[in-house]
Amino acid sequence: MSQQSQGSVIVSLPDGSKREFENEPSVGDVADDIGPGLGEDCVAGIVDGDLVAPEYRIESNADLRIVTPGSDDYVRVLRHSAAHVLAQAVLRQFPDAKLAIGPPTDDGFYYDFDGLDIEQSDLAAIESEMRDIVAAEYDIEREEVVPEEARERLADQPYKLELLDDIVADGETVTFYRQGEFEDLCAGPHVSSTGAVGALSLLEIAGAYWRGDEDEAMLTRIYGTAFEREADLEAFLERREEAEKRDHRKIGREMDLFSVPDHSPGCVNFHPNGMAIRRELEEYVREKNDELGYDEVKTPELNHAELWKKSGHYDHFKEEGEMFAWEQNGHEYGLKPMNCANHAYIYGEQRRSYRDLPLRFSEFGMCYRNEQSGELSGMLRVRGFTQDDGHAFIRKDQIREEIARTLSVIDGMYEVFGLDAHLELETKPDDAIGDDELWERAHEALRNALEDEGLDYEVAEGEGAFYGPKIAINVEDAIGREWTIGTVQLDFVQPERLGISYVGEDNEEHRPVMVHRALLGSMERFMGVFIEHVAGKFPLWLAPEQVRILPITDDEAEYAAEIADELGAYRVEVDERDWTLGKKIRAGHDDRVPYMVIVGSDEAESGTLSVRDREERQRGGVELAEFRNHLDGEYGEKRLRPDFLD
Repeated sequence: MSQQSQGSVIVSLPDGSKREFENEPSVGDVADDIGPGLGEDCVAGIVDGDLVAPEYRIESNADLRIVTPGSDDYVRVLRHSAAHVLAQAVLRQFPDAKLAIGPPTDDGFYYDFDGLDIEQSDLAAIESEMRDIVAAEYDIEREEVVPEEARERLADQPYKLELLDDIVADGETVTFYRQGEFEDLCAGPHVSSTGAVGALSLLEIAGAYWRGDEDEAMLTRIYGTAFEREADLEAFLERREEAEKRDHRKIGREMDLFSVPDHSPGCVNFHPNGMAIRRELEEYVREKNDELGYDEVKTPELNHAELWKKSGHYDHFKEEGEMFAWEQNGHEYGLKPMNCANHAYIYGEQRRSYRDLPLRFSEFGMCYRNEQSGELSGMLRVRGFTQDDGHAFIRKDQIREEIARTLSVIDGMYEVFGLDAHLELETKPDDAIGDDELWERAHEALRNALEDEGLDYEVAEGEGAFYGPKIAINVEDAIGREWTIGTVQLDFVQPERLGISYVGEDNEEHRPVMVHRALLGSMERFMGVFIEHVAGKFPLWLAPEQVRILPITDDEAEYAAEIADELGAYRVEVDERDWTLGKKIRAGHDDRVPYMVIVGSDEAESGTLSVRDREERQRGGVELAEFRNHLDGEYGEKRLRPDFLD
């Protein structure tokens, strides 16, 4: 392509080609320029990562992806339109309801309403009304109006008026989308008609504060989902049903693992069973920390806010309302949102030499974030969490080796849990602190480390931490959901802000580089994810109860106690309840115990065992030494499932 002419716009397409336009083209104009067929099929565009309507004008050089029916991005447009169909159906049945917002989500869509007093059972009637609207195939028409007219149209919709005041600027118009009798203030994009919405289902009702602010009105949020094809909807609903069966909150109650009390919202009580799992996880992480050369520390949860102002956490988290902070005796205090500034403080308490580096600190550090009440969810979204944190203080010439060593250890960790992992390089976000040069050096160092190790990765633009880019370790669970677990982050910024240094070989002061890394991330969140991944059927090494001994009658109680004593290295219980054997076996399966040892008169007389696993396989005549040796191997190798009876 020749040199760009003044005032022109260059649009870069996914195939690597570029097109130049003298005026500011709309997304639709670009689609037409590529080909008339594409112009007709164009539903929306992705401009520099943002989903926009075909009418959106591209004012400067940009990357563009055209969205057409059947493409990966099309379902998001379809779901946005489904949210409008939901709002239209609600207003037909509840004309006095007030509209708030109705965006698409990764799994579907929702719409928030005020003045809507409904229950879960009411969703069927609303969904039926939605299907009537889809069947009517109303054209979805876009209209630009001036703010004065918009205010007239929205006179009885206070939340929309508030939104209008936020988005309107002098001389600008705003857009409405109309379908039949319904219209909504909306930037779009949308499908061409309600008939294109396809297969839909309403899922549940929840409460949500207006603008996510607990001081604002509580609204009624209706969740739904939509797909192009009925088969896709059915598959989604099956996955959702399976996810409900695996809900870690439900399993946590059944297995007595944890609770989240009303007097401590967003903070987890670990019960003895849950603590057994957590201790095993912590020891596993400690083993990996030892491999990587970390020294464990413990730092205070309560700090002067000045520490967090220096590091940048204060401005970042306080602005979002996520930091617990208060005034006392003329000082402002805060609960730590992360551990890094405390580790940097320990580093800075001594004069360090280049020979001391790398210097590595790890901590199971309790941190706090003031998450919104409506966003809290068992162990997965909490206010108090324990980060398996680590910080390495290194020289610049040690970056590549340090990142590579960390990734090599992480690479094999998730196989132990049966989790498929893939990596994302998350780049500089909008709220980043520090100068561009430092950020680019950090980006380049992480890219080089990933490529030197031959690791596949994707780039997630703008998703890094505010102080540095990061490699996110994402895992896919047993039913295809994706979770971010561990992270490796490179930070040139905080050492500068916190004033830490080392004396170099040249006898001058130099700034170290910080590597932030979490192997499993938040212990609470990882446990929640893993509970759902295995549906509570923990591998032997993590199971809170590893072996349950079932004496058939009281006559075998003494032999059962001898077996329990021989297996004392494991978490063993003897079921002494006055139940039938069948009932005891059912209870063992319901409690997801890996192994049950059944002892009756034959076993007591012969000194053997009858071993049954939770997959309902059983073998008699087992020697105790054989079973104990197998447990040692299965536990030591951290095998994923009970395999004695394979």
